[in-house]
Amino acid sequence: MLPKMMLKTLPSKRILHSVNAALLLLVAGCGAENEIFPAAPAADRDTMVTEQIEARGITDPAVLAAMRAVPRHEFLPIRLRHEAYADYPLPIGHGQTISQPYIVAFMTEAILPQPGEKILEIGAGSGYQAAVLTHMGAEVYSIEIVKPLAELARQTLQRLGYDKASVRYGDGHEGWPEHAPFDAIIVTCAPDRIPPALIEQLRDGGRMIIPVGSGMEQDLILLRKNGDQIEQQSILPVRFVPMTGASSRHFFAVVKQRVSRSEEVLHRNLIFCWVGTSAKNRQQTLPAIG
Repeated sequence: MLPKMMLKTLPSKRILHSVNAALLLLVAGCGAENEIFPAAPAADRDTMVTEQIEARGITDPAVLAAMRAVPRHEFLPIRLRHEAYADYPLPIGHGQTISQPYIVAFMTEAILPQPGEKILEIGAGSGYQAAVLTHMGAEVYSIEIVKPLAELARQTLQRLGYDKASVRYGDGHEGWPEHAPFDAIIVTCAPDRIPPALIEQLRDGGRMIIPVGSGMEQDLILLRKNGDQIEQQSILPVRFVPMTGASSRHFFAVVKQRVSRSEEVLHRNLIFCWVGTSAKNRQQTLPAIG
């Protein structure tokens, strides 16, 4: 749902992208709004994987194949689809964003999803991450706390044929006990501490990737459950939006009020943090709330 990274691009590529975007918008102005699409989405996906993902060290063939196959533009508002394969996050409504392609690939590779595994996702967003996991053969259960996004993600996944992805509106702190235990859990928002229910719903030998912390101090944690032992490894300094729900109703109400302005303002004010090629330099971005 959230996250939201960006790598600095060469000025020449920025200029080219801006020119392409302007041409697309000019052409779109001659037709219906619902006809704004990337000019060559398959080619754009291939370029995205080669230049943004493989170049930064992602090597798992299944992850790379999924990122090349899933139509990212289908998970974006129509007016932003021409930017779908760019190297930054984009707003999807309700103050939320679709993650930068690289962070989706990075978190997916970290949990090593296998065909037939059952995976819990906290923060469905527009459904893109769930689609990537489903394409890799996983059975995905995704929870989204913003009700309109949950419904839209469900509809998009169904329309595109990702039948092994289930989405429900709810509080991610509670997990999805009816379908536990899970082989892996992926969380795209940051709690102050790892919710106990998520650890309980992780099977023995299961993996979880989750950003933990508050304010400016967050770490992406890779967790593995071995019997009564919980192994944790901090792998990346990040900046995710806070995990909302039962423990943060007041915070969510304040955030919702502050991001109620137009999507154009949100789009212009995304905070893009530079992501280096080394792990310690990679950072997540957060929608600007001012």
